[in-house]
Amino acid sequence: MVRILSSLVAFFSITTLFAQTPSGEIPKLVVGITIDQFRGDYLEMFRHKFGSKGFNRLLNNGLVYSNVYYDFPNLNKASSITTIFTGANPSYHGIMAENRYLVDSNREISSFFDDNYLGNFTTEKLSPLPVKVSTIADELKIASGGQSDIFAFAPDASQALASGGHAASGAFWIEEENGKWATTTFYKNRQPVIDQHNRSGQSLTYTINSLTWRPAIDVNQYDAFPYTRNRYNFQHYLGPDKKDHFRLFKQSPYVNKEVNDMAVRLLESGSLGKRMNPDFLALTFYAGNYEKALDKNYSVEIQDTYYRLDQELGRLLDAIDASVGLKNTLIFVVSTGYFDEQETLPDGMVTSGGDFYPERSQALLNMYLMALYGREQWIKKYYDRQFFFDRKLLEDKKIDLREFQQRAAEFLVQSAGIQDVITSYQMLHGAYNQDVQYYRNGFYKGQSGDLFLRLQPGWRIVDPQSDQNVRVRNNAVVAPVIFFGSDIKPQRIERTIEATEIAPSVAYRLRIRAPNAAEGEILQELFR
Repeated sequence: MVRILSSLVAFFSITTLFAQTPSGEIPKLVVGITIDQFRGDYLEMFRHKFGSKGFNRLLNNGLVYSNVYYDFPNLNKASSITTIFTGANPSYHGIMAENRYLVDSNREISSFFDDNYLGNFTTEKLSPLPVKVSTIADELKIASGGQSDIFAFAPDASQALASGGHAASGAFWIEEENGKWATTTFYKNRQPVIDQHNRSGQSLTYTINSLTWRPAIDVNQYDAFPYTRNRYNFQHYLGPDKKDHFRLFKQSPYVNKEVNDMAVRLLESGSLGKRMNPDFLALTFYAGNYEKALDKNYSVEIQDTYYRLDQELGRLLDAIDASVGLKNTLIFVVSTGYFDEQETLPDGMVTSGGDFYPERSQALLNMYLMALYGREQWIKKYYDRQFFFDRKLLEDKKIDLREFQQRAAEFLVQSAGIQDVITSYQMLHGAYNQDVQYYRNGFYKGQSGDLFLRLQPGWRIVDPQSDQNVRVRNNAVVAPVIFFGSDIKPQRIERTIEATEIAPSVAYRLRIRAPNAAEGEILQELFR
């Protein structure tokens, strides 16, 4: 009887496996498009002004999921894009933010800092090694025996390194000091196309001198926001007499053209999608608000950004079709989240929230801990809504860390503006509940702090260390996920998917292993 049951189980397991085997040809090229600050509501609001070759082509002919969800706090471009390409949360992949705080040396560094590698066209020392797990691109490189080419282009280093992964042929970003396409010596292969561009007169180093951002079409056509009062022909000169002009350039829609130019140039060179093994191209675009647009003309400038991005996507899709064929290409488009909103309140408006001053909170907490444990500086740093304690001092004084954290948390949670405080001990050893698990997903041992603050919505964080004062919002902003090309059946699925489901689904479509820490389920609609 046991043998019969075992045989039946084996039979049904094999039957299920074959039923789920992906149909159709393996794509010759995968193009992963991530869009920083991309909003689904804006996409729908502005869509009537788009052409037929960009967003509308993707939405009408692709598999569209209505929303993507990131199951960890304090979303940022580094952690979210790493989650997309690894299929894992920061608790596994180790990238929690754009920068991280080193307690021992009391300094802030890039989350991708690596002193073992120099930069090309940059003084930064970076590598993808801080990503602790494999990516989709890594697994493709392994499956192809090193034959697949993998390239990543992005405005920022964190985006390029996370999407390119450990095995990229090249991962490039725009250096803010000189406008060149920079990379790291971690990647051994030199790329003539990029080197030639950097040394040519077409480099951003030279072309930025004549760049002025003006509306692409008549501003009166940017009518999606009915409350816009000042619809005028803005202009932003991006030349070198502006402070931080390359950084500001990366907040303008022209950065998408710069990224797209390199992608199209690579496609036209004929080096992608022309061999037996699939190749991979990762591109990151920007759809956020310009720092100088925090005035009454914001609604016009954000519509212009989306209008221009639509045109760039159309140009990219045409280049893919001409070079490889859209039917031979698997494309996915996903937002890295919307988290960079700067809110300007009308003069005289009073809200129910208030201002949270991290430095004051740190001083009050340290005074309380002094009263309990002695006159010492118990707190090393407040950083990114976390408190870091002096662990060595605690060890020297033989103070129990769990008790110390708990007492500090109980004191802080009574402060105005603080909704909850979660300790690192709770995340590693505490009883499970949904809130603790959510913060646990964004926690990485040895890098994260001792206390995590959950602030109340409506409160503004006034931090002298930052040039931006962020107002806390807990409401979700919808952002779609689109799969397109390579025998994808057009359909719209009205449900939210996890960001961790994207990587294993793409891997399954390629018939390779999922990244080694991928936690998400496979999206079944991709194979129907």
